[in-house]
Amino acid sequence: MNTADLGLPVEVPSTALFTDQYELTMLQAALAAGTAGRRSVFEVFTRRLPEGRRYGVLAGTGRVLDAVENFRFDPDLLGFLRERGIVDEPTLEWLASYRFGGDIWGYPEGEVYFPGSPVLRVEGSFAECVLLETVILSVLNHDSAIAAAASRMASAAGDRPLIEMGARRTHELAAVAASRAAYIGGFTSTSDLAAGFRYGIPTVGTSAHAFTLLHDHERDAFRAQVDSLGRGTTLLVDTYDVAEAVRTAVEVAGPGLGAVRIDSGDLLLVAHRVRRQLDELGATGTKIVVTSDLDEYAIASLAAAPVDAYGVGTQLVTGSGHPTCSMVYKLVARAESADPKAPLVPVAKKSTGGKTSVGGRKWAARRLDGQGVAEAEVIGVGPVPAELSDQQLLVQLVKGGQVLAREPLDVVRDRHAEARARLPLSATQLSRGEPVIPTEYV
Repeated sequence: MNTADLGLPVEVPSTALFTDQYELTMLQAALAAGTAGRRSVFEVFTRRLPEGRRYGVLAGTGRVLDAVENFRFDPDLLGFLRERGIVDEPTLEWLASYRFGGDIWGYPEGEVYFPGSPVLRVEGSFAECVLLETVILSVLNHDSAIAAAASRMASAAGDRPLIEMGARRTHELAAVAASRAAYIGGFTSTSDLAAGFRYGIPTVGTSAHAFTLLHDHERDAFRAQVDSLGRGTTLLVDTYDVAEAVRTAVEVAGPGLGAVRIDSGDLLLVAHRVRRQLDELGATGTKIVVTSDLDEYAIASLAAAPVDAYGVGTQLVTGSGHPTCSMVYKLVARAESADPKAPLVPVAKKSTGGKTSVGGRKWAARRLDGQGVAEAEVIGVGPVPAELSDQQLLVQLVKGGQVLAREPLDVVRDRHAEARARLPLSATQLSRGEPVIPTEYV
């Protein structure tokens, strides 16, 4: 049961101060100038993918919806702003009743994206939209980076399950979000109990080296674990001598031992030796789990090894070298007044150094070839060409401030697997390259 994404009671604190100060000072100046009510359109996109990545993975949308709903300035927060003199009294009065009342459109969570893809579009008054910039970006940049790394690892692992075990390598709250993003990207379970409680992700875990070292003999540790957790448990066999540990493990648990875990050494060589030894001892059904600072390249290198599952920590929760997606939140259109009927005027920053953007409220579609394989990300302003009308990507997530629907995490996870399967085969190659499909503006 995915309690959070189904909207069941889970406490979430106010997200109103998960922001940068300049968002509030812009609000104050716009209120004073009479421009705060102008209808505005902001879009989230990235100008480029991290070096070597062929596609991006959108994750965190469900958490963004939670953040928007909980963006409230209670008396304590307003008192903090007043005490620091961050904004004036008229602005504080406006913030006291803040509720986002606009519309949000976006790519469905789990979809893939490319440079320029408008993965989220936020519409409303300038005042209500500008405040959401930082919290939206912090969620999407983090979660999408983890999901992209997870997706690459899942591609490298094939049908072998992946265990997320990076909680000890990142901030305690980021660890929960990372586990959620990893599950979207293709991981099957997590070691983090908070993630299991918060999002219903399957949890796993047995013992560490400390448990073996606690006991006088390795056999005693194995016996204690088997007596407590059953013969189907996973025994860690690389504390001392691997071959001796495997022999002892089978003697203690019998041929029905669930699995052994290897956490060090030349994993390719050791896995082959352990598989041979297990088979010779009659433990032909005992699985081999490998851990030890794995990334997608290490996982790919073990494709021919007799490995049954992988546990990944550090490299996953740090985005495998790319901890952010460099997404930005830009004003792309605004009206010249607060009149809801006032036409939108495209706006865009003009600059050099690769920070240009395209103005206008955009639609996006993914053009497929005759075999149903993606061949281009098409982005435009104005009417959608008839041939692309059934391939549009943006869906409405919030209408008039009300979240339209929340999805179980398994639905998001399945969506990503389907989206990745519709990409050209080269998308899953780990070799460096350009985005697997081009972005076309029309």
